[in-house]
Amino acid sequence: QVQLAESGGGLVQPGGSLRLSCAASGFDFLRYSMSWYRQAPGKERELVAIISNTGSYTNYGDFVMGRFTISRDVATNTVNLRMNDLKPEDTAVYYCSVLTGQRYWGQGTQVTVST
Repeated sequence: QVQLAESGGGLVQPGGSLRLSCAASGFDFLRYSMSWYRQAPGKERELVAIISNTGSYTNYGDFVMGRFTISRDVATNTVNLRMNDLKPEDTAVYYCSVLTGQRYWGQGTQVTVST
């Protein structure tokens, strides 16, 4: 079955960086786009970044403004999200996701940006 396992979240000060990883299994990783979403308390889940199956196309939420980079490693079936210049408003649970015949979600990893 499809499994998505996020890691790399934590507490970071404003202006800091984090690298999130998502280990994917149970489907043909080379066939599907992969994405990161986030959900802050009291807010709807929103798209952070998406990467095509080949890695040749990426797109980001407007709020990213060049601070984040999504990438994928076909050798390890992993999708990464490098986040720089983090702001308190980036605080959220970050989810890895794939849409095959249905949308699958990981369990999420908490990112907290605070002094």
